[in-house]
Amino acid sequence: MTLTHRFGLPLITVLLVLAGCSQKTNEANSNEVSEAATSSKQSTNISSANIINADATPGEWLTHGRTYSEQRHSPLGKVSTDNVKQLGLDWSFDLGVSRGIEATPIVHNGVMYVTVTWNIVHALNAKTGELIWTYDPEVDKSRASLLCCDAVNRGVALWGNQVFTGTIDGRLIAINKDTGKANWDVLTVDLSLPYSITGAPRVVKGNVIIGNGGAEFGVRGYVSAYAADTGEMTWRFFTVPGNPENGFEDKAMEMAAKTWNGEWWKAGGGGTAWDSMAYDPELDLLYVGVGNGSPWNQDLRSPGGGDNLFLSSIVAINPDTGEYVWHYQTTPGETWDFTATQHMILADLNIDGDQRKVIMQAPKNGFFYVIDRKTGEFISANNFVPANWATHIDVESGRPVEVPDARYPGKKPYFQLPGPLGGHNWHPMAYNPQTKLVYIPAQEIPFAYTDDPDYNYEVGKWNTGTNLALATLPSDEATFKAVRAMFKGRIIAWDPVKQEAAWTFEHKAPWNGGLLSTAGGLVFQGTADAHFAAYDAASGEQLWKFFSQTGIVAAPISYSVNGEQFVAVASGWGGGFALAYGGVSALGGAPNVGRVLTFKLGADGQLPALPNTVVTAAPPPPSTAPENVIAKGAKAYVLQCAVCHGDHGVSYGSIPSLRQSPYLGVAAGWNSIVREGARTDRGMGNFSQFLDEETSEAIRAYIISEANSERDLQFYKDASGAK
Repeated sequence: MTLTHRFGLPLITVLLVLAGCSQKTNEANSNEVSEAATSSKQSTNISSANIINADATPGEWLTHGRTYSEQRHSPLGKVSTDNVKQLGLDWSFDLGVSRGIEATPIVHNGVMYVTVTWNIVHALNAKTGELIWTYDPEVDKSRASLLCCDAVNRGVALWGNQVFTGTIDGRLIAINKDTGKANWDVLTVDLSLPYSITGAPRVVKGNVIIGNGGAEFGVRGYVSAYAADTGEMTWRFFTVPGNPENGFEDKAMEMAAKTWNGEWWKAGGGGTAWDSMAYDPELDLLYVGVGNGSPWNQDLRSPGGGDNLFLSSIVAINPDTGEYVWHYQTTPGETWDFTATQHMILADLNIDGDQRKVIMQAPKNGFFYVIDRKTGEFISANNFVPANWATHIDVESGRPVEVPDARYPGKKPYFQLPGPLGGHNWHPMAYNPQTKLVYIPAQEIPFAYTDDPDYNYEVGKWNTGTNLALATLPSDEATFKAVRAMFKGRIIAWDPVKQEAAWTFEHKAPWNGGLLSTAGGLVFQGTADAHFAAYDAASGEQLWKFFSQTGIVAAPISYSVNGEQFVAVASGWGGGFALAYGGVSALGGAPNVGRVLTFKLGADGQLPALPNTVVTAAPPPPSTAPENVIAKGAKAYVLQCAVCHGDHGVSYGSIPSLRQSPYLGVAAGWNSIVREGARTDRGMGNFSQFLDEETSEAIRAYIISEANSERDLQFYKDASGAK
């Protein structure tokens, strides 16, 4: 049969081109400095004072959240509610890839630094989009098989004369920000274990701070600090305790171990700090968000319960020594993948007549928290999305009052909101000190939790202890549509003092981009349905939007050059939801058109037209395998493959949908990829250590069965209302 992608992009395999080019300029060679570098003035060095006093240079975006407080509010106001309709595309830079572009660009001295898939770093002229240099760390792409949620990266950090980036293969690299050459490159993890890095580093007092990911695969989380000048490790803080027989690294780990049971360390324990951090220079405290347990299912991880510190916690530590100061745990004894790695914001709020220094977070569990950032004292919390795992947060103890059935071990499946993708995931929030509202990229994605009766811990495999087969979407169209209707996304303007929504704006689907607030009274956000839009920060009215040609998950920034205000965002659909459920998203664009999009008043630039290509695919081979083989393949697929290749073998984006694979009918070709690593250079790992030949063949039989069913690609697109 002939399959035509209405946006002209291949449904089989897309070769990823990793050389960037600007819409306005010619290409520059990778790892070489272009003429643009010599035409711009030399960069000045970044210090603590620069970031602490970021409002003195409002036209720059010097750190991940613009300031150490991570408010993501720009003091620039030339683009306002009065004139935002005049906003237009000024320049775009083709990133060459569109696979989970999650980076927040950093802008300093007229240069923008942005990362893309495979941790490639581009330096661009922030006024024109001209490429200055590109640095390719040449990561081990086979490590992509050890990533929970795509080969993503959330950006870089600046300090001194260097750009710092973390890589999916666990390295921290310092790059000269004028030349694009690496100064040092250190390994931060044990590569014999399935660690990864997807988060953006932060630099505090000359220490480059970085965490890691991999909890589901069986690791023990920690945060490390490295001297910016030399790359020498200065301290390491473990987020969960190890084997008590080996002794404890510090008193915090000794304390935490008392909240665990059994032999948790054999599965790592989890607690990876894979994203959010914030810093208060006045209190001199670094705040780190800690992730989920390994496995998710607490009954298997810590038999008999316990709080399991510091899982799902905000931990305050000394940035000079890495010593523990205080913690607050959002989900004691977490068992639902309810991380507290979501964006944290520091602000001063008037609460009951007192000015309080607070830290705010809307973690996966669906409750919005206001915590005293001096002491970790609980102030208030309320659910910002529907939550049926807990009725409320107890005011006296600061602990959730759980619904007993939500702790699923030994009981029937529990259909729950939020699910493991959370009421809010990694996508950054924003806080406007004028409106005093927090803008949350919220979502509803339900999930059915139940025990996995066949759970057996294996390092490097998905160790959840839950039956992930229940998370697959139903087969019949009517039930499918009913479940799909439960998938929702919205902006919530949240009043953190009243603990209620001031306004909401409904989107077509979940998994929308991070947010930016500006002094012009605006909130900016990109969406899953391939648009970038501006909203009135006070009312939520959508005032302007632009068709971005691909979904946007990253957060925007605003900066200025020569007094002219720009708004920029990195586009490129991807990440955890896009891979697992991308076939049911209300997407209105196409993959493989990832770009930096930069706007200003009065500009009228246009994106290149989307191509229109007809792709021919051979019909699938007939499904002849016995039902028991197909069932075995279905279970193995869910546990090992679905996180990248999608529900029922349907993906959307640069990762192929397996139901259109030309190797379905070629057992040897299928085996060469799955068990011999024929495509490790494209990020498809070698699964021979996890899948024997019989199981690999069962997965192929399952995909052939799916390819012959009514649940073909067009069915998914029709059912989701994709355009």
